[in-house]
Amino acid sequence: MATLAAIREQRRIERLDRLRQAVASLMSDPRQQQVWLFGSLARGDWDAYSDVDLLAVAPDQTAAEQLADALRAAGLADDVIALSRERWQRCQSGDDPWWRGICRDAIPLAGVPSA
Repeated sequence: MATLAAIREQRRIERLDRLRQAVASLMSDPRQQQVWLFGSLARGDWDAYSDVDLLAVAPDQTAAEQLADALRAAGLADDVIALSRERWQRCQSGDDPWWRGICRDAIPLAGVPSA
């Protein structure tokens, strides 16, 4: 018999897989765009009332906002932050505790080059 924790983790994995598939289908150029999941679902401490938080990254702010709009229009997220690649890189290396938390917990969903 599966434990509650195992069932919960399986549901999280299934939800992340569905998000990855849906996000990938919306991206116009996965080599240039990235989508990251952050917040409670990324951390694993989500519940039935948790929202979906995404970060849309593209070469420039306009392209990032277009990607964010597409993600919202598709109903994939409650909150989407749009950032140019340059600004996302600055956030990753900055001292802001809010951004440090996002960077620590973020899960790549699509368009993120492998290391």
